[in-house]
Amino acid sequence: MGYMMAKKHLEINPDHPIVQTLRQKADVDKNDKAVKDLVILLFETALLSSGFSLDDPQTHSNRIYRMIKLGLGIDDDDVPAEEPETVAVPEEIPPLEGDDDASRMEEVD
Repeated sequence: MGYMMAKKHLEINPDHPIVQTLRQKADVDKNDKAVKDLVILLFETALLSSGFSLDDPQTHSNRIYRMIKLGLGIDDDDVPAEEPETVAVPEEIPPLEGDDDASRMEEVD
């Protein structure tokens, strides 16, 4: 039955500005982690756009977070290692103002 499955094809447009810029950056430094992450992100995004699923979505998410930090100019050393801030939630939430009908169920014909 394996012969019946469609083959996956990856088409790359070498004239696209993203591909050209990635090529230039890779030529400058072949070991640049940011370029490698961008190429993998581009591939994984193409997979998702085509309806395929990722083997490890958590790695994909971490890669996106690294790219966002890079774009914002945040170093890993700048990010505090403290736990997220917790917000106290009141035991009873007050009703919304002007919502007198909230306690009645909506009548359906």
